[in-house]
Amino acid sequence: MKKTHQLSGFIVAAILLLLTTAAVKWQSQNDDNRQFKQEFLRRINQVRAKGCNCGSQYMPPAAPLVWNNELENAAGGHADDMARQQYFSHTSKDGRNMEDRMVLSGYTIKGFKSFMVGENIAFGQPSIAEVMNGWINSPGHCKNLMNPGFREVGVAERNNYWVQDFGGRESWSLREQQLIKSGRMRIVREQSGHGD
Repeated sequence: MKKTHQLSGFIVAAILLLLTTAAVKWQSQNDDNRQFKQEFLRRINQVRAKGCNCGSQYMPPAAPLVWNNELENAAGGHADDMARQQYFSHTSKDGRNMEDRMVLSGYTIKGFKSFMVGENIAFGQPSIAEVMNGWINSPGHCKNLMNPGFREVGVAERNNYWVQDFGGRESWSLREQQLIKSGRMRIVREQSGHGD
């Protein structure tokens, strides 16, 4: 009886140790993810606050971006896919483009007046500082970073594959919402192509 009681106590202690270890690991990953987001937002918004030259074109200061988890999920999915299948492209191996991936992650126009998306990708840089410097020194990537129409961002990195997804959605004004609800204003959406 005493051995059974000691064994039960040992099992309970082992389970508590495993749960504590898992909680510490989860907290560490959560802290790392928070630091990743904060560093990216800080670097992006420092550049946007000052304005910069994107190649030969000056881009004036733009409003700060906020983090969007749906865009982060889209970026993470694409970074995972590129790392797993060893390719580097804005078009996934299954033919999806950046808009397809963002919409599938939940970043949609539903409930908004306008919708725009953009994407930067990179490969090989070992740090946030290096990948951001690369994007700022590339005119097309820099213009995405400075685009005043973008209001939200999500970024992911997997095995040195980096994906930065941008989104811009404009809400309906209170007056427009009232007109829509009353039926005096209709929403007509144009279908857009999915070319690169």
